[in-house]
Amino acid sequence: MTSWQPFLFRAAIYCAFGSAVSILFSIAISQNLLGLAIAALLLSGAKIRLPSIWIPLGLFLLGTLIALALADHPAAGLPQVRKFYVFSVLPVVFSTIRDRTLMRRLFLCSGMVGAASAIWGMAQFLQKMRQAHALGKNFYEYYTGERITGAMSHWMTFGGEEMFALLMLAAFIFFGPAKRLRQLWPWITSALLLVMALLLGETRSIWLATVVGGLYLVWFWKRWVIILVPLLLALIVFLGPASVRERFTSFLRPRKEIDSNEFRLVTWRTGLRMIEAHPWFGLGPEEPRIEFDSWVPSDVPRPLPTGSYIHLHNIYLQYAAERGIPTMLLMLWLLIKALVDFARGIRKLPPGPSDERFLLHGAIAIVIAAMVEGFFEYNLGDSEVLTMFLVTLACGYTALELASRKESAVG
Repeated sequence: MTSWQPFLFRAAIYCAFGSAVSILFSIAISQNLLGLAIAALLLSGAKIRLPSIWIPLGLFLLGTLIALALADHPAAGLPQVRKFYVFSVLPVVFSTIRDRTLMRRLFLCSGMVGAASAIWGMAQFLQKMRQAHALGKNFYEYYTGERITGAMSHWMTFGGEEMFALLMLAAFIFFGPAKRLRQLWPWITSALLLVMALLLGETRSIWLATVVGGLYLVWFWKRWVIILVPLLLALIVFLGPASVRERFTSFLRPRKEIDSNEFRLVTWRTGLRMIEAHPWFGLGPEEPRIEFDSWVPSDVPRPLPTGSYIHLHNIYLQYAAERGIPTMLLMLWLLIKALVDFARGIRKLPPGPSDERFLLHGAIAIVIAAMVEGFFEYNLGDSEVLTMFLVTLACGYTALELASRKESAVG
């Protein structure tokens, strides 16, 4: 190794770290830093490392290319091929950020940046209240289509990122090596700000996914606390703004044209028709959006219910409709394998708090939350959310390796 190669490898580490954190406020900065990290890593001569999920991931990407080649309009699916660049964050982070302290700092920095974005989002909420009042509009009706976005361009992206940041902070607070209150108060404060932003974001699928991921963490932290969760949720909802209470009740009593789920039922039924007709290779990447109208069931009245029809609002249906059932199952294999690998790793850890324990529990919580939200949104199709998800997987698999080395050293 030449004298400048260690310098290049350190540069790759810094750029990968910066890319992982900056995705919370700028996709352009994040992807530019990712490109620099790739270049520095390659020039450093360091080994490119792949976690054990590379097989289902590689086959998933291959299935995407096959579906693209067989599509009626291959050019329309090229954005999904360009998204392969986002997937490169997995080997880059896995190859560069190999130190437990650095991984801890990465997620704590992400939590702080997420908290700053949460404050921005809360300021947006107050501004939107003033706007609705100035226009003489009902705030709930006005806000549902104009929700807070923080540093992002859309509330779904904002909510997904804040959810991931919150779950990792919670995992650190519950299972990390810091146990004194003076060590934890900055992260507890950041977590509370993230909770407030998620609450005011009023995105129901994010709420549900956060609760499920959070319940997982609480269950393995202090199980008796589970009893208090319903009371805590009730206090948060009913002591919050009126729009939050109204949004919460819309789970059971949605108001048509405002927060109804009718449009999701249309997208799901339409997606099932696409899959039934093209089960093996799908219509092709991006084709469900282009051909959506021609696949809507004939019994669905026109005009279609108010809602977004740019995708199928379900990652499982979206991948199957675009790329075929086998390719969708490859992604499901990846998700389940990660859960199994991380759970096995936790069982082998020695008792007590540690970086490995918080990283693995946090990674499981994030995979669970992503899978739950994926029933209602095409969340992993969002580059910002996908980047954070892949960074978490990379660090989870690095934590597995570190735990294995520690176990071998003890043995």
